[in-house]
Amino acid sequence: MDKGLPIMVQGTHSDAGKSIVVTALCRIFKEKGYKTAPFKSQNMALNSYITVDGKEIGRAQGVQAEAAGIPATTYMNPILIKPTGEYKSQIVVHGKPYKNMQAGQYRQVFYNEGLSLIKDSYARLSENFERIVIEGAGSPAEVNLNDRELVNMSVANIANAPVILVGDIDKGGVFASLVGTLQLLDPVDRKRVIGVVINKFRGDLSLLKPGLDWFEDYTGLPVLGVIPFIDKLNIEAEDSLALEQYSSRKNQEKDLDIAVISYPRISNFTDVDPLMREPDCHVRFVRTNEELGKPDLIILPGSKNTLEDLAHIRKEGLAEEIISLVKENKTPIIGICGGYQMLGQTLADPDGIESGIEKVEGLGLIGNLSTTLTDKKRTVLSEGVIIYRGETIAVTGYEIHMGVSQFSDEQGDRFVQLIDGGTDGFISIDGRTIGTYFHGIFENDRFREVILNDLRGRKGLPEINDRVSFQALKEQSFHHLAQLVESHLNMELIEDKMALFQKN
Repeated sequence: MDKGLPIMVQGTHSDAGKSIVVTALCRIFKEKGYKTAPFKSQNMALNSYITVDGKEIGRAQGVQAEAAGIPATTYMNPILIKPTGEYKSQIVVHGKPYKNMQAGQYRQVFYNEGLSLIKDSYARLSENFERIVIEGAGSPAEVNLNDRELVNMSVANIANAPVILVGDIDKGGVFASLVGTLQLLDPVDRKRVIGVVINKFRGDLSLLKPGLDWFEDYTGLPVLGVIPFIDKLNIEAEDSLALEQYSSRKNQEKDLDIAVISYPRISNFTDVDPLMREPDCHVRFVRTNEELGKPDLIILPGSKNTLEDLAHIRKEGLAEEIISLVKENKTPIIGICGGYQMLGQTLADPDGIESGIEKVEGLGLIGNLSTTLTDKKRTVLSEGVIIYRGETIAVTGYEIHMGVSQFSDEQGDRFVQLIDGGTDGFISIDGRTIGTYFHGIFENDRFREVILNDLRGRKGLPEINDRVSFQALKEQSFHHLAQLVESHLNMELIEDKMALFQKN
């Protein structure tokens, strides 16, 4: 096989829509019959994805691999940066923790090693795939960082890839951001840009046409497409910037009100995505007591710094309100990963794995549960069975955590019986309090159906059975996204430029 043809997608800023465009291109090329892979040399995100061999990569690249119809590998995201606190991050290299570093230390000490990792990873993908869709990060015009950057034009040069520049019109000032970005690029790098895409457009395209004509005349670059704003796209978000799109107030038209506690270092919040696709559920991300209200279910999601996030919700008074709702109102609660750890009696970090806080009092909702953080990170795809409301349900999920949790069985039982003979999590005798290390637990259709019907029963509502398959919904979403984006992109010109760059 000839070396794969690359195309790179960069943006004028974070959350411009790069990940969605890359996801769409991965599915477009797949449906055209090309063996396709995504690539992001360095991703900074707290949402991560576990590969089949138990390695951790950015969640966006895992989803893009799904769109391309292939198993994800660490070559698709060799470097993952997971912020743990101010100016400090955990560096994950080929799916395993490397070390914690300050931002300046990373740029000065890790640069050459990172560059070598990136070159090797891209070369491996190029040898095994026909199309490689590369995603940049932030903006390529960060003039203060470009001398040692590892994710934008440096990668385009490694791959000899043409670049599509994406601007978000929904935030306003799209022409200024596109032109400004182009002006700040080095002239050599600017020659790599084959055109721009305007993303998240709402309204009458004829009103935008004079601006498009002006842009092409002023820059000499074509507008490769104007992608409409896509509402209710059932594809996972890239990072916590997307949380700003989510509601925090109750929707009175929905039967079930689900409150997700949104702490400062929330991670893997996409665990609740399957619930957001259910027609009777309104999922809210809440930060304050006033927003919390009296939901039908409280979810404590994962956290990259569990002790600090637990201390935060205590300081804000959210912890006391959660405890009161669970104990006095009998509100069901589910804690996932860091959220599970918060449910216990104590949470300790004696070696400073996540922060400078040595010990924090938990919520006490699993009274005899204690968790100690260790430097050994468990990353694994898991499966087992749970017994919920008298029904045995097969479940799968993935684990990403550095804590060891222990409790006696006085107040409840183990939540999951793993197929390897082990156990996971906790479920109270009344079934109202659940803790688990299983990310992706709500992607299990039967479990989601049973637990939602249990919530409906508590409110005197009839059951809803035969809910949609989340995996089928995801596949439909990939296909819909590909069709929509392809219909608004000049794919012929894009493919011509991909071939032309590889000849030069």
